[in-house]
Amino acid sequence: MERKDKETWLDNISDLHRNETLDHLISLSGAVQLRHLSNNLETLLKWDFLKLLPLELSFYLLKWLHPRTLLTCCLISKQWNKVINVWQTACRNLGWQTDDSVQDAWHWKKVYLTAILRMKQLEDHEAFETSSLIGHSARVYALSYKDGLPYTTGSDDLSTHTCAAVKFDEQKLVTARTQHFRGHTRAVFSVDNNDELGILVSGSADFTVKVWALSSGTSLNTLTGHLKWVTKVVLQRCKVKSLLHSPGDYILLSAHKHEIKIWPIGREINCKCLKTLSVSEDRSIRLQPRLHFDGKYIVCSSAIGLYQWDFASYILRVIKTPEVANLALLGFGDVFALLFDNCYLYIMDLRTESLISCWPLPEYRKSKRGSSFLAGKVSWLNGLDGHNDTGLVFATSMPDHSIHLVLWKEHG
Repeated sequence: MERKDKETWLDNISDLHRNETLDHLISLSGAVQLRHLSNNLETLLKWDFLKLLPLELSFYLLKWLHPRTLLTCCLISKQWNKVINVWQTACRNLGWQTDDSVQDAWHWKKVYLTAILRMKQLEDHEAFETSSLIGHSARVYALSYKDGLPYTTGSDDLSTHTCAAVKFDEQKLVTARTQHFRGHTRAVFSVDNNDELGILVSGSADFTVKVWALSSGTSLNTLTGHLKWVTKVVLQRCKVKSLLHSPGDYILLSAHKHEIKIWPIGREINCKCLKTLSVSEDRSIRLQPRLHFDGKYIVCSSAIGLYQWDFASYILRVIKTPEVANLALLGFGDVFALLFDNCYLYIMDLRTESLISCWPLPEYRKSKRGSSFLAGKVSWLNGLDGHNDTGLVFATSMPDHSIHLVLWKEHG
């Protein structure tokens, strides 16, 4: 029978008939034929069928594999390493930022291996290390972050409550210039500043927010309207458009335990409150003095979860944290949120609303008032990229008046 006739005959019979035919041929084979079958059958069964498929279909099949399984498979077929989308998708699933302009599959495989290592460190509580800054002689109430280390602090170590502009080296407090901002009649709980506008803002237990000139230390304006201690102020440029503001406008947020006030801040300084936000009309829910604003979203926390307002529409999203009660907010991004309580620092994956890592904290100075805690670099909250997970993660004031630092550990 000719080869073509054999193929035609096989096409016309069922799979069951084909199996019976193979069994019969094997039973009739001698040693030479069985040895030939043994030598070639393993190679035939391990044939890389993905090579025969279009790239789109190959990606569709491979995306169902766990990336760790795919790493093992790539040892067998080098062709599988070339499916770029598989590695990019694997990185995104881990909360990693990806640049679609890079079309090198080997690059994305290396990025994935870096991502797996960092996520494993987070899971095993090995991603951070600690350090301390010393220099204050009394309680540190307020901290502000800039250029890798705490930059502006508010303390009781002067005769009156002031905000001090200070610089640090690696371990010690080195005062390059001390600028006093006198005017509050009670403790200062929160400070923020903007070099472009040349102003510093502060929130106080005297129920007011003050706007100061950075150059002279004089008071430019006092914002009133709060009925409780102002425990947090945030000065940020708006990134979205609404009926109340436009992209590029500077916005000041001030908060106490029941509400958040929104103020427009410009070079003229004089302003009126644009809007007041709250989460319960009867004020039964208390907001913690941890406020995040990146120009697009306003986020704060309470004992039952996180509250996220879209700054363009003021639509509210509630993210509950059932695993651990009464978490306070430190930072909020597109992918991750940084939270803490009395004992631990937590990282939440906002896509699943679950806690993925924690880090133990020392016995820091317990106070629900005043911004004596802060997050460091927060760009990684929008997705890690292998470069933004360096430097300061968290800082808090301690009972001995030092500042405790949590820092990213270098990649292993």
